[in-house]
Amino acid sequence: MNGWVILIEALVFAGVFTAILFAFFRGDRKTSAASIHNYPPDIQEEYFKTHERIDVSYRSKNVFLTKSLGVAIFTGILFVCARIAGAADFRQGFWLSFGLMAWIGVYDTCFLDWVLFANLPMFRLEGTEHMEEAYHQKWFHAKGMLFPGLIFALIPAALVGWLVTLVG
Repeated sequence: MNGWVILIEALVFAGVFTAILFAFFRGDRKTSAASIHNYPPDIQEEYFKTHERIDVSYRSKNVFLTKSLGVAIFTGILFVCARIAGAADFRQGFWLSFGLMAWIGVYDTCFLDWVLFANLPMFRLEGTEHMEEAYHQKWFHAKGMLFPGLIFALIPAALVGWLVTLVG
């Protein structure tokens, strides 16, 4: 597999991920269970003081469906990346995909969460605009990247490895 191809794929993947995120956090989708689920608990609690409480746990149907859709989308993107990079077997497809997912986890945490989410008004939930410190909780986002983030990354990585073997 070509390292330059993988580097370009990582950059393109970050761009696609960012575009999906910005499209998802528009209008009413920002206040869906799947979106609010990603906010720190103290922001959720403050938001639900003035808005109808909805289930934002992993058991929520909307959160589960959104995470499942994410697995499908990531699997598709990563399978294309694996094919372009020349992955020839399960191991190569799995590790390339897992590496790209880990990269997206770091990018999401360090740039999207710590910089954009913390500072752009478009990500503030109504009634929580005053919670400046809560939006800058670096440890909350880092923990999410490590667990369940890296565990979540195993699913599309395994699926891509299997697809590479199947299509081989």
